[in-house]
Amino acid sequence: MDERVQGILRRIADTCLEIFSEDLIGVYVHGSLAFGCFNWSKSDIDFIVVVQSLPDLSQKELLIEKLLGIDACGPSKGLEMSLVLERYTRSFVYPTPYELHFSHAHKQEFLDDPTGYSRHMKGVDRDLAAHFTVIQTACVPLYGADVKDVFGAIPEADYLDSIRQDIENAEEEISEDPVYFTLNLCRVLAFIQDGLVLSKKDGGYWGLKNVPARYAKVIQDAVGSYLEDGSSMIDAADELSLDFAKYMCDQIFAG
Repeated sequence: MDERVQGILRRIADTCLEIFSEDLIGVYVHGSLAFGCFNWSKSDIDFIVVVQSLPDLSQKELLIEKLLGIDACGPSKGLEMSLVLERYTRSFVYPTPYELHFSHAHKQEFLDDPTGYSRHMKGVDRDLAAHFTVIQTACVPLYGADVKDVFGAIPEADYLDSIRQDIENAEEEISEDPVYFTLNLCRVLAFIQDGLVLSKKDGGYWGLKNVPARYAKVIQDAVGSYLEDGSSMIDAADELSLDFAKYMCDQIFAG
């Protein structure tokens, strides 16, 4: 693992332990880093912080302040974190409640009003079903109890709904982020057809073997761009890419 990443992970774990102390159940990395396809120039560092009891406002505000300092030294897409109570990881609820969320996209919102952000950034998130499922499949535990002792079973229907909602507008939005949607469409269909929980990269490889050959270039270009440094060279308005999105959505949402 990249030394820069190792240093960031240590700081994340130390920060969470410092703030939550004995109330901290664990810190669990998921996403591309857990799947082994992290790209410093294109990936973020995704992790879930699990605590035993409700955090107070000062803890939440301090956590975001500390994460901003770590984020400044991190990959270009930054950190993405959700703070969740142990009761909802052990006995899953869908959509899943969370007590705090932070990502690169919310940085300015926090800076404009740290207390207001920390007070109001809570709710429910359908994405957590996918994150928890990935943690049970591929995880980098940074601190705390074993994954199997913290995360209970996720119903397949909830996981499927979670990953479906992430690509439900792919036909309209694939031109805005062709790599993201191409690879995610593949991994959603891989779960539907073969019950596989895959990374974006492996979703693309699955697609090359299982999606009609006429779309091979679309998928191969997406995989290549995802794994390489630098910006995407994919033609976002390519007619074949748009046709691919329609085909995949037809398969994914059939019936």
